[in-house]
Amino acid sequence: MKIIEIITHRDHISSVENIGKQHGAVDQWYVGSEDKEGRQAMRLLVDDNHRQAVMDALQNFLGTQDTTRLVVIPVEVTLPEMEVEDKEKEKTSAGGATREELYQSISKNAELNSNFLLLVFLSTIVAAIGLIENNVAVVVGAMVIAPLLGPNIALALAATLGDTPLMWTSLKTNLAGLGLALSISLIIGLLLPIDLNSQELLSRSYVGIDSVVLALASGAAAVLSLTTGLSSVLVGVMVAVALLPPTATVGLMLGSGQLESAFGAALLLAVNIVCINLAAKTVFLIRGVKPRTWLEKRKAKQSIVTYMVFWILSLLVLLIAIYLRGRF
Repeated sequence: MKIIEIITHRDHISSVENIGKQHGAVDQWYVGSEDKEGRQAMRLLVDDNHRQAVMDALQNFLGTQDTTRLVVIPVEVTLPEMEVEDKEKEKTSAGGATREELYQSISKNAELNSNFLLLVFLSTIVAAIGLIENNVAVVVGAMVIAPLLGPNIALALAATLGDTPLMWTSLKTNLAGLGLALSISLIIGLLLPIDLNSQELLSRSYVGIDSVVLALASGAAAVLSLTTGLSSVLVGVMVAVALLPPTATVGLMLGSGQLESAFGAALLLAVNIVCINLAAKTVFLIRGVKPRTWLEKRKAKQSIVTYMVFWILSLLVLLIAIYLRGRF
């Protein structure tokens, strides 16, 4: 349940009221009085099943108005409690977060800034120390930080919406994060003695079909938790699909001259990246996340086909590599 506040010229308020009625708003009311520009604020109380339809209708009607603003406000509780009249519709509706809410929460994690680089730097050091000392708790700590998960989920969303700028931003951020993590762990591997019998290191030098299944399931769970608003689930998902420990393992093994183990860790890292992106894209499609306008949908369709083909082919190549490595 959310409140959508619409601030627009008074001439459009009656149309906004009709949109709310037509698309199942639970309640609607005026807020305050007109400002000096003739703008009036109105609020619509909308449940999860109707919120996307209301947002789309409002944007289609008011999208060209420079003086209009839409604000989505969370609702903790509303009384009296609502009765769901259409049970079947509730079951089949995607519900959860709208396209706009997803974009707002996911795109900010794709920004390449000092905070992101600092998180990568710190979590790489934490992961490397945990791997060297064979300390599970420390490695899990680096997993929970998980700064590299955000750009990958943002990349999948960008492909779903056909948003080229977000796609390039996500890709750039992802590559910068991976490059920084690999460089730091490589330096640590060159400077510090590495215990090659560490189970934490060895476990990330091996990749099998179980690793593929785990990455697919965890990537799907990450996006599902976002689209349904269950963000607390992400902590567990971050641990499961962590990208930093495998990246740190690649650098540590390269620094200590263990090329075979470094290749295994790199293969695991590649599998995680491919599976996270493939599963995330699939869940976005299943949840009905798509662009609003016809032109945007046509652009997104081309992006989706290219994206899916690329990741599926990448996964097939990795599966072949896993098979050949197991045999030889």
